Amino acid sequence: MRPVHPTMTRLRPTRLLLGALLIATGCHSIGPQTINHDRIDYSDAVGDSWKAQTLLNVVKLRYMDLPIFVDVAQIVGGYTLQTQVNIAGTASSERAVQGNFLNAGGAAQYTDRPTITYTPLTGDRFLRALMTPIPPKAVFSMLQSGYAADFVLGMTLDSLNGINNRSVVAGELREADPRFAQALKLMREIQTSGAFGTRVETTPDKQENVVFFFRGEGEIPPEIDTKTAKVRELLQLEANDRRYTLVPSPARGKKGDLAVGTRSILQIMLALASYVDIPREHLQDQSALPSLEPDAKNPAAIHIYSGTKKPSRSFTTVYYQGRWFWIDERDWKTKRAISVVMLFFTLANPGNQESLPVITIPAS
Repeated sequence: MRPVHPTMTRLRPTRLLLGALLIATGCHSIGPQTINHDRIDYSDAVGDSWKAQTLLNVVKLRYMDLPIFVDVAQIVGGYTLQTQVNIAGTASSERAVQGNFLNAGGAAQYTDRPTITYTPLTGDRFLRALMTPIPPKAVFSMLQSGYAADFVLGMTLDSLNGINNRSVVAGELREADPRFAQALKLMREIQTSGAFGTRVETTPDKQENVVFFFRGEGEIPPEIDTKTAKVRELLQLEANDRRYTLVPSPARGKKGDLAVGTRSILQIMLALASYVDIPREHLQDQSALPSLEPDAKNPAAIHIYSGTKKPSRSFTTVYYQGRWFWIDERDWKTKRAISVVMLFFTLANPGNQESLPVITIPAS
């Protein structure tokens, strides 16, 4: 058997190390491994910032401050993996004084450098979308999607067939007409039985109308039919009609119409702002609008809290005017309200079709 040279024996582990490094760095891609955690992490971060931005703008409206919206337009993730392996040495004869020498080294550098692009939402199209009343079709489509009638209509309507909802007008609180609240409560009960719905009808002149209808006698239980009759009475609708064309109007509609006075996104946010807990000192120095809270007999279903300390548990939290404002994690009604504002804001956003300023911040 041929003897193994001592130098070869020393070099063999180094060869194995070099081979392992080449396999580890040359045969695997880091890209696919980042998708799972990046997609979830960025989704959470964008969602959390969106909730906070919505809450901040609601609070700012109570302080007569201008709401500003900034959209996350683009996220570009950049990853770099650099590896380097160095091997140097000398092989001497058997009688050499210095003997054999081998030096091996390796280095690796991993860089994560995402680029996030922000777009301020401005321009005529966006402002019109913010201040234009939501189409009745969009509101009643949410009822068809399963959202509770009393919640959606109470939040998005200023009036229903001329009957006024609770709203803020010129900084003054106008309480809801009792008939409005009673009609919405009955509609919620009717909705759970599937006794009303909406559909789109086309007129002979090719015009599309959104129609709201109650199901007829024999199709629903007698007690539900009694409730539909009460809703028609409260909303001053024709007693024998069960089909009504939705028309956008703050005043009572003509026979066969159901006039729907919808709010704009800005009006919805102003209505939510009336439920913000404003610190007493800010009310005293008149830096915020006066308290618009309902009386103790009719506590608000929605509540946005404030305090000097950041809460330990919240759905979303913002810091403004030296105070923390938040929505409690256990307050599902307020959470639902802010989420619907975000949903309607998405529907109202016309998209970035104009030449808007773009802010790009490289994160390193």
